[in-house]
Amino acid sequence: MTLTKADLVQHVYKKHEGLTKTQATDSVEAFLRLSKESLIGGSDLLLSGFGKFNVKDKNSRRGRNPQTGEELTLDARRVVTFKPSGILREKINKK
Repeated sequence: MTLTKADLVQHVYKKHEGLTKTQATDSVEAFLRLSKESLIGGSDLLLSGFGKFNVKDKNSRRGRNPQTGEELTLDARRVVTFKPSGILREKINKK
């Protein structure tokens, strides 16, 4: 099962009785906006007990079109990586 943004809003709304649905939505949206801005700016995003999101630069490289076999150059790009915290890793691997 995938946890969606709507699911997050619903969980925040249910967990905090004083919040309206609109306030819960605004809270989730604000968190996601700040997270995106941080990553777009090249900063890491560290959430204690959850993990760390990093932005890494990838160099251009040679690639191949799998359908035609034609060689091409893939442009340099930036990618987001995620490394789970030890706590999260432990909980995921618990049986």
